[in-house]
Amino acid sequence: MMKIIGSLVTGLVLFGQVAQAGDLETGRKKSATCAACHGAVGISPNTAWPNLANQQLAYLVKQMKAFRDGERSDPWMSPMAKPLSDEDIADLAAFYNSLPIRDEYQ
Repeated sequence: MMKIIGSLVTGLVLFGQVAQAGDLETGRKKSATCAACHGAVGISPNTAWPNLANQQLAYLVKQMKAFRDGERSDPWMSPMAKPLSDEDIADLAAFYNSLPIRDEYQ
């Protein structure tokens, strides 16, 4: 019985991760506005803004949702995140997570 429950829980967790997975190419298209601060390849031209390249999916999703939902506040990021849907956030997270870490802004 415990093996069945364990398998069900594992299956639900994996299904949740797959259901939350965003589309990398769609995220690339949606990231055009983000590039002004975070760079086209996720490396910011300004040390005041974080690099997003190769960040963990869960971290990116959590932070974007926090800005969107008012749990975090920033004069630039909050208004940018406000109109994002969960799908938009998943797509953007997939894109930025896919980018390699680079040494410099491009």
